[in-house]
Amino acid sequence: MTKSNTLVVIPARLASMRLPDKPLAMIGSDPMIVHVWQRAMEANMGPVIVACGDEAIADAVEKAGGTAILTDPDLPSGSDRVWAATLQFDPDGKYGCIVNVQGDLPTFEPRLVQAAVSALHDGQADIGALVAEITDPAETDDPNVVKVAIHFPEGHVVAPALYFSRNRIPSGDGPAFHHIGIYAYARDALKRFVSLPPASLEIRERLEQLRALANGMRIAAGLVDTIPFGVDTPADLERARRILAP
Repeated sequence: MTKSNTLVVIPARLASMRLPDKPLAMIGSDPMIVHVWQRAMEANMGPVIVACGDEAIADAVEKAGGTAILTDPDLPSGSDRVWAATLQFDPDGKYGCIVNVQGDLPTFEPRLVQAAVSALHDGQADIGALVAEITDPAETDDPNVVKVAIHFPEGHVVAPALYFSRNRIPSGDGPAFHHIGIYAYARDALKRFVSLPPASLEIRERLEQLRALANGMRIAAGLVDTIPFGVDTPADLERARRILAP
């Protein structure tokens, strides 16, 4: 998977239970979605588009110089929004690797886009994902932190993701891993994924990744040394403002 083969898509919509109008929340002089777009552009992995569920988000992105694609606001998930925007932007299938960067990661490091693409390629998988070792013990029991059951053989930094959960996994002594919300899909895998019905495990855990695993799709996760935090609450937003303050 090369730069010329990669399309980065950031799904965003205004509906949010805990932080209404989240993509347009101001961080310094720019809305949060613009910060995410800027960092995705800095990754220099290919075109970056924002899959917008609302015209207000598209207006903000275009004002900043970005490419916005309006999608049906009633689409059920970010992955569905990513696929809809991909079809509009690239109907001929030029881009074989589609990277989904969540729109609430204003502090993510651009190198993580490359890391997700590398995990997809190196792991010979359908989906590339990212994990980092948990160093804060409180995170192991925090349901807002998605954990991954994974085994990295000695000397390897990419391995199959075995399961995802909001609960502590695995049990016993040893490292635990925090899932990071950046995915690299083989295009055909994304097409298949959004065509599948939600799986029972996905519904129970409220984790979309489990639909892929339940249907035999392979997710390879790359080990990285940084955990970008997602903005879900007013407190998270204030933290992002402090980090990104000039």
